[in-house]
Amino acid sequence: MFTERVQSRAEKRDITRRVVLAAAETLFREQGFAATTVRQIASAARVSVGTVMAVGDKDALLVAVFDEWIAGVHRERREASPQDELDAPSTVTAVLELFAPFVAYFVQDQDLSREYAAVIVRGRHESEIFEGLAVALVSELEDTFRRAGLDAADAGRGARVVYFAYLGLLLTAGNSATVGGSEMDQLREVIELVLDRSNG
Repeated sequence: MFTERVQSRAEKRDITRRVVLAAAETLFREQGFAATTVRQIASAARVSVGTVMAVGDKDALLVAVFDEWIAGVHRERREASPQDELDAPSTVTAVLELFAPFVAYFVQDQDLSREYAAVIVRGRHESEIFEGLAVALVSELEDTFRRAGLDAADAGRGARVVYFAYLGLLLTAGNSATVGGSEMDQLREVIELVLDRSNG
């Protein structure tokens, strides 16, 4: 009985957290990050301001919204991981497909993505994009490069190079800082460079 009560409290906290994050994301996207208040999030989620703050302040909520979506993509991918060998053009396509949902998500609301990047750069809130989610994406990249015939060392180095290029592109998406075409075009160039250097 005690276990059921603890489990039920944990489930309730998780449900409340999801409701708060959903309300926060909706308001951030509808009226903008700066214009949204914790009080509005509480009202939309039908909880108290204290309950919202227990989940996190505005910055923490924004980081959690992005991180949870990114984690969901990785969870879906774990269920289907292809093992077939790849030639160079197929490798470029396979790697771009790993990034496509993330780039699309960041580009769909560039103002909100810039706010997310600013929160990350300020460093007051940790993001899974640099921790567990980074490990998952680098692992997916390494597997793809190995399928293309790269040895373990080159696959690891290539995965890290492409991952850091991706982070740079995401953190500058929608700013005048991006150069050389669309985010996906720039990623394609980095992937091709990694394959050329590894096979050359």
